[in-house]
Formats: sequence, C-alpha cells, structure tokens
Amino acid sequence: MPKKTFKGKISVKKKETDIDLVQTEIKKKKKRKKRMYFGKDTHDSIVKFQDTETIKEKNVVYCEEIKPSFEKLVENLIFIHGFASGEVSAFELKNDCVSFLYETLEKFDASKGSKAFSYFNVVAKNWLIIQSKKRYKRKIRHVSLANFHDLKVVDKQQIETYQMIPSQEKQMIMNQNKKMLIPLFIKIKNKITNQNEIACIDAIITLFNKIDELDFLNKRAVFVYMRELSKLSPKQLSVAMSNIRKHYKDIVKNDDDLNFFLF
Repeated sequence: MPKKTFKGKISVKKKETDIDLVQTEIKKKKKRKKRMYFGKDTHDSIVKFQDTETIKEKNVVYCEEIKPSFEKLVENLIFIHGFASGEVSAFELKNDCVSFLYETLEKFDASKGSKAFSYFNVVAKNWLIIQSKKRYKRKIRHVSLANFHDLKVVDKQQIETYQMIPSQEKQMIMNQNKKMLIPLFIKIKNKITNQNEIACIDAIITLFNKIDELDFLNKRAVFVYMRELSKLSPKQLSVAMSNIRKHYKDIVKNDDDLNFFLF
C-alpha cells in the first residue's frame, strides 16, 4: 500500500508563515516613529544656536541641524501656495527666503512658550507674501513694448514722450531748485505761529528732504503723505496750506533770487 503524502498541508503551512512575516514587518514599520523635518530637534537646535557664542560653532549648528529644516519648510510653502512664478525660480526664491530666516534666528524667543516651527512658518509665509506683492506691483507698473501697436493711444503717447533719464541740464536745475526751496520753507516757518501751520511746513520740509525715497508722486499721494506727517485732518491741512501759500508768494515776490518760483 503506497504511503500518503502531505504536500498539501506543508504548502499551506508555508503560506501561513509568509503571511505572518509580512504582518510582523508591517507592525514593526508602524511602531517606528517618522522623524519630522521640523520638530523638537530643530527647535532645540535653534535654542542651542542662540546660546552658542562663537561664529564657527554657530555655523556648524546652523548648517548641520537647522538649515535642512528651513529649506524643507520653505519648499513646502512655495509649492503648496504657489509662490513661484515666471519672474523668479522656486530655487532662487527658496534660497532668498532661507537667508531671511537665518537673519531672524536671534529674534525667536523660546521662553514665551511658542514653538520654533510655528514662529518660522509664519515668518517665512509673510516674507513670501510680501515678495509676491512686490513682484505684482512691478508687473503692473511696467508696460511691455512687444505689442506696441495693440496699446491704447494714451499709452503710446505717454511712452513716446517719456524720458527715462532727464537731461544733464534739467538735473542740475532740479538739484539747484531743491537746494533753494529748503531755505525758503525755513523762512516761511519763521513767519508763522499757528501750530497747525508749523506742523504743515515741517511736513513739507520732511517731504522734500525724502523726495528721492518716495515710490511715486501725484497730487493725491502728496496729500496723503502730508496728512501722515503732519497728523492734521484734511480740513486743517487745507487751511494751513492756504495760509502758507500766502507767505510763500510774499517771499518769492520780493526776492529777486526766488521770484522765478512765483507761479
């Protein structure tokens, strides 16, 4: 009588063993803790960076323990919120933002109870938003000449009559006039006693001293600047400027060196 074989049972047992091994491996993976790219370790490294005294040690802590977390944080913000554009690459934007985060490392205060991730996440996001707004402003302020024939008539006229750089003669006249206007404003200030008028003339002097720093100048913008500098209401500012204008005309009318300012 031939002996019975147990190939079927052995095969089933082998399959069960393989399944057990897979399940065991899955359990092991679940038990492993996934290391966060910006967690408590990075938080502690930032505190250590602040407590480190020498620049050499700071550089080691930053490059090895902090910079990779900053880079990953910024990368996520750029790609999740779509901050990259055709004008600037994601790589360039990331490097600039990470450099900015490095400059703000000393400002973080762990004693207030806030986590480093929350703090630098907000700082990086705000920086990216500001840069995005700046790029948008530059974009709407510039006109492309690629399709000149498709532009409006008004835009064509402005482009044709606009000069990027004033002539040397015009620049000299503008600089000379500016130098003469400040002493003129001081003369007006010496003649007035009303506090609103004094605040107004002080605002005018400040405005002329910082005129090269202003982004744009038009009648409305100047009025807004004046209100901010003088802290006067629109009505108070209008009355003060009317009185100052009278003193201005009297001075330039009676001074041969200044009467060309009479207009």
